[in-house]
Amino acid sequence: MTAAPGGGRYGEAVFRPEQAGEGERIDVGALVYDDLTVARLRALGAGPGWRCLDVGAGTGTVSRRLLDEAGVENVLAVDRDVRFLTERPGLDVLEADITAAPDSIRGRFRLVHARFVLMHLSDHDRLITALAGLVEPGGVLVLSDAVDLTSDRTPGTPYSTVMRAMWQGLRATIGTDVSWVPSYPQLLRGAGLVSVAAEIHVPPLLPGSPISRFWADTWERSRAAMLATGLVDDAAVDAGVRYLASEECAALSAGMLTAWGRKPEDEATR
Repeated sequence: MTAAPGGGRYGEAVFRPEQAGEGERIDVGALVYDDLTVARLRALGAGPGWRCLDVGAGTGTVSRRLLDEAGVENVLAVDRDVRFLTERPGLDVLEADITAAPDSIRGRFRLVHARFVLMHLSDHDRLITALAGLVEPGGVLVLSDAVDLTSDRTPGTPYSTVMRAMWQGLRATIGTDVSWVPSYPQLLRGAGLVSVAAEIHVPPLLPGSPISRFWADTWERSRAAMLATGLVDDAAVDAGVRYLASEECAALSAGMLTAWGRKPEDEATR
């Protein structure tokens, strides 16, 4: 695995799980996306009898909702740091680094899901192939990650200025790269999956909304990385936070692209 230019990793250089409030930041993000994620997983068939794998499970909100709302049989929740995860009937927890040892996950699953995980990692082709290999015939692989909507032609606002600095700072510090996320459908097809499709959700930036709170907290926790880019100073970051909380805010949040593909049924006979 290629290291980030700064040599750091998610959860180490920034977004450390032991930092006060990190679990709450993750949960605020979950408020934004969980309904959409769970609805998509259920539309793809997740339900009774399904054995599921939730990679980078975070605080376990998706894992628990698969059990409580979709009624799946079992979820294996995997993360490099499992301090926010608690086992319960139907929910198993595994502390593992999928970049170093994807073979630490045993068996195959009807559903393999990863959200906001691969964008922070390199070796995308290898990891997607490894995750596809964990899907049983007829099962589905579902991947979600961020897409940046602050192009060079986006009007300049305090928000767009800070968001561009965040993406550049995170890429230099921990290797976060969302530029390849729109290629998910082709990558899933290349991994041998069929019935491939994708969708994008862009939550509205409204004063006090969960997504606005999430970005403000994320900027605070990645402030050093943003300042190191030279694109912003402390005053600019503070202005971006104030802009998010104001009625003047007129901007597009980063979107969440979700792509999925199904393992051919005939693989069971190969």
